[in-house]
Amino acid sequence: MLNIEIRHAIDPVTASTFDTSELREHFQTSNLFVPGEINLIYTHYDRMIVGGACPADGPLELDHVAPCGTDSILDRREMTIVKLGGPGKVTCDAEYDMVHGDMLYLGMGAGKITFSGEGRFYILSAPAHQTYPSRLIKIAEAANVTLGAAENCNERTIYQFVHPDVMKSCQLVVGMTKLQKGSIWNTMPAHVHDRRMEAYLYIDLDEEARVFHMMGEPDETRHLVLKNEEGAISPPWSIHCGAGTSNYTFIWAMAGDNVNYKDVEMVSMETLK
Repeated sequence: MLNIEIRHAIDPVTASTFDTSELREHFQTSNLFVPGEINLIYTHYDRMIVGGACPADGPLELDHVAPCGTDSILDRREMTIVKLGGPGKVTCDAEYDMVHGDMLYLGMGAGKITFSGEGRFYILSAPAHQTYPSRLIKIAEAANVTLGAAENCNERTIYQFVHPDVMKSCQLVVGMTKLQKGSIWNTMPAHVHDRRMEAYLYIDLDEEARVFHMMGEPDETRHLVLKNEEGAISPPWSIHCGAGTSNYTFIWAMAGDNVNYKDVEMVSMETLK
């Protein structure tokens, strides 16, 4: 029922030598949503955990996770759960009914977690030093900003859920970006933020559609070809942007030294190679 994979941190010099299969092995997140299972990836990038729960025929319980070194996963951690697909319920310090696109923040010490209902639950967790109140956040409650333009194929709205403009957390920052029809580019021009890692999950793609996720150092770029509900772990030294064969939505999550969303180092188009 519970499967845990550990991903060690990779330095940029080593990453530049990887072929496609090695890039996917270390940086791609896939097969998170298997019916009847909880699948977690414990990364050594800011100790972020990414994962998925798919209750299918019955509830799934998440409690002890050995790599965390605690009796229960939230003893020294905070978590955000994103609902995908049909309606479902999370039971922890209270019961939370969720529908597609809802995000649930669970503070440190909230207890064991039970997933039930339809669809899938996307799990994000980072170490915490203080307890903040758990909160269910609907898209109408998220802060939002619209960027880009149709003529540049990057018209998009960024929704900030677990974010300083909406609520307090220790270090976890989570939101989603929706691209308008006809737009395919996200986070371009690209940037890096060396003080925090980031995790992406691409959703709302048709079965045959793909996103080309760009990664690597600005002058040593690589890419991953991802389908619906696949994602990428982005190290602090790496750019992270993408282009799709159609418009899509992606969930982004960050952990690290700061939660200032605008604290980035922009990369000029002349620098990208």
